[in-house]
Amino acid sequence: MTEQRKKATSMQVARLAGVSQSAVSRAFTPGASVSEKMRRRVLEAARKLSYQPNAIARSLITRRSNMIGIVIANITTNPFYPDVLDALSRRFQERGQRVMLFAVTRDQNLDDILPQLFEYQVDGILITAATLSSEMAQECERLGTPVTLFNRYVLGTSASWVCCDNEEGGRMVARLFLDAGHERPAFLTGSEDTSTSVDRERGFTDYLQEHGVIPLREVGHYTYRWAYEATLRLLDCPERPDAIFCANDIMAIGALEAIRSGRGLRVPEDVSVIGFDDISMAAWPSYNLTTIRQPVVPMMDESVEVLLRRVEDPEAPFVNRLIPGDLVVRGSARLPKGVSSGWVITKEQDHE
Repeated sequence: MTEQRKKATSMQVARLAGVSQSAVSRAFTPGASVSEKMRRRVLEAARKLSYQPNAIARSLITRRSNMIGIVIANITTNPFYPDVLDALSRRFQERGQRVMLFAVTRDQNLDDILPQLFEYQVDGILITAATLSSEMAQECERLGTPVTLFNRYVLGTSASWVCCDNEEGGRMVARLFLDAGHERPAFLTGSEDTSTSVDRERGFTDYLQEHGVIPLREVGHYTYRWAYEATLRLLDCPERPDAIFCANDIMAIGALEAIRSGRGLRVPEDVSVIGFDDISMAAWPSYNLTTIRQPVVPMMDESVEVLLRRVEDPEAPFVNRLIPGDLVVRGSARLPKGVSSGWVITKEQDHE
């Protein structure tokens, strides 16, 4: 029986490279202060000894796992979130953090998932596309695990959040519809219990009601299939809507295809459609979707910064921030006079 080879230690690498043991640690730590010459010396010694750093052993010493838990839902039904997940993971890795992904299905409760993350001693948790209860937020705080919500918020909780200004996005869509002469708008909501859909509907509906218009409403559950069927129901109403605002782009694509193929109507001549997110598919010629573009880059940058700041300093203040999105004008909606396809309308321009 072959004798198992004993693994090299950081002390052996340090002796061979002629440096201190702490220098070896710094050489393997992204962003640590170490000269390029010393790093090359350490890496060459490690290669000769077939040395690999032991992250588990290091975490026992530092009491830090250098691991961030990302909790995500709807990863297979909404293309917005895989792109966000990829970019968030890269941002954390650039800061020396590993990422542990926990996917939440529709029939799972987030409060039941988070205790599993605690078992892995993650340094912090970023939650996107899932709803956190105030009780679980308080439990995270009690355990010293900071939480940041991405594109979600729960008022009155011990958690930071960074979110698109969804209410303002809804108002921008409502104003465009009214300025274009629409008289029978409708809203296709996502999930009833998410702050994103609730706020988009609130901004849209409040603006319309201020101008004497009450919109129709259907539920699309943030999916293509549900949105397709919900749109057919709207189109079968005695007062058929002439404009539909969808709480995300996937539902808007379902609505577009229901209008065109399900009922043989024209977009935007018979019915205008506007979505929310500005996923890559929205710009495809077959959809040419007018939509609210989420400020994804600043949202991700701030979410990562806020979470890691509280990992380093548990006393750092919570951050709650809304970032406005832009209205990207394409061909799926009838346009007011003076507005052209290809325009990107900011919050400031919308209020002029």
